Amino acid sequence: MTDSCLFCRIVRGEIPAKIVREDEHTVAFRDIDPKAPTHILVIPKEHVASLDEATDPTLVGRLSLAAAEIARSEGITDGYRTVVNTGAGAGQTVFHLHVHLLGGRKLTWPPG
Repeated sequence: MTDSCLFCRIVRGEIPAKIVREDEHTVAFRDIDPKAPTHILVIPKEHVASLDEATDPTLVGRLSLAAAEIARSEGITDGYRTVVNTGAGAGQTVFHLHVHLLGGRKLTWPPG
């Protein structure tokens, strides 16, 4: 973990978040600027800056499986989207790997 990373600070409990799921490897919390009725961020507790920096396939798999579990627990039965923005050019603004879980309404493509 890094001292200045926003998501590392959430993991350490220094910044409050609406936690919806936590285990020994991941934390999931509601996005403060939701783009859908359900918008949850799933992050590893370990600091990894982006998908480009990830080296452990198990870590990436845990994030995806956690997102699926949360979707079920949130009652999203008509479909959901998971998104990983990698790099500033793709819209990543917090450089700690995270999966956006979006659902609760019909999601169009491209997003807008």
